[in-house]
Amino acid sequence: MSVFRVDDARCNRCGICVRECPPRIIEMVEPKALPTTVKGEEERCIVCGHCVAVCPFEAISLDTMKPEDCAPVNRKLLPTAEQVELFLKSRRSVRAYQEKTVPHTVLAKLIDIARYAPSGHNAQPVHWLVVEDPREVRSLAALVIEWMNMLIRKSPRVVELFHFDKFVNAWERGEDRVLRGAPHVIVAHAQKDAALAQENCSIALTYLELAAYSLGLGACWAGYLLAASSSPALITALRLPGGHKCFGAMIVGYPKHEFRCIPLRNEPSIIWR
Repeated sequence: MSVFRVDDARCNRCGICVRECPPRIIEMVEPKALPTTVKGEEERCIVCGHCVAVCPFEAISLDTMKPEDCAPVNRKLLPTAEQVELFLKSRRSVRAYQEKTVPHTVLAKLIDIARYAPSGHNAQPVHWLVVEDPREVRSLAALVIEWMNMLIRKSPRVVELFHFDKFVNAWERGEDRVLRGAPHVIVAHAQKDAALAQENCSIALTYLELAAYSLGLGACWAGYLLAASSSPALITALRLPGGHKCFGAMIVGYPKHEFRCIPLRNEPSIIWR
């Protein structure tokens, strides 16, 4: 909950904040009255900042959010529809990386962008683990290989479905098919019992992947690391805070190759009503 304040001198009683409030806890008791929170409903404020961001007169603030502290939207920097279409269609999952690390400041920039991903009720439950040392990345890949070897011994049916033997054989030849020789891994984690933790982490990682592409980086979902993340060895290696669980991971680095066209995809299956 955050205290809702209105600057009487700036507010023109347009009512936009009332219409935009997601939990509908702002009201105008009379047509020309100042907006106020509905009595007894203040606790339902999710501190999303919609009311602050939408007010054309900078008349609204929360005790945790003032309009002067929020970055303005520079519409001149927004891409066109055609640019967005090309950006999204040309994005590729990168699995071959240059042998150089990404500067710490650039990795921090990725996280800074990804924290603006939407989350249910604006809970913002996502926490991050950034593995910067390529040697530690390789150690994590080795632990995933150990997990695969365990399944090969105990669950042949799983091996048949997911071809874990091929990953292990490649590893023994010096080829990393788990984390693809990427220099960095970024893990999204949250309290294991947090509502919608899986969905929120997945959305945040999607933001991060797109941000990586915009910064000239390559990224790819580290699905096998996620699959093995509940194994005792990975739990120990990841050293997440108590009660937290890995809900997704992304490998990141500089792409080794350049993609020159957009591969074909299936036509969408749509039900129109």
